[in-house]
Amino acid sequence: MANIRFGSRRLSRAVQRFGEGVIDEVKRIVVETAYMIQANARSLAPEDDGNLKNSIEVQIRDGGLTAVVTVGAHYAIYVEFGTGIYAVNGDGRQTPWTYYSDKLGRFVRTKGMRAQPYWFPAIEAGRRHFHTEMSRLVI
Repeated sequence: MANIRFGSRRLSRAVQRFGEGVIDEVKRIVVETAYMIQANARSLAPEDDGNLKNSIEVQIRDGGLTAVVTVGAHYAIYVEFGTGIYAVNGDGRQTPWTYYSDKLGRFVRTKGMRAQPYWFPAIEAGRRHFHTEMSRLVI
């Protein structure tokens, strides 16, 4: 924090404490928002074996001024945007295909999977929360 000096020591100390309080409040908002995004994404993610939900993690950096929320499941993007004929924006494969499912123990023919958005709705809710909380700070 910058060292700010005014006419009196008492006023300088008060301004310094106020500035530190604002930084602490910003850190609280950043961390709160990150965990809110994680919770929302986990609650919106479709239920399967729990791998997708469990792969949504939060990392707090820079002493709380930065938070990174990640999804580690390799198939996360396919859940969010869909596949095949159901892919968002029609960008998926347009012909059916067959694959072997270890889970089912048999071959499966499919045209794709509908999008099940969980990530961007969680990000949007977090963005709104962050904006609202930051606008309440008096700087």
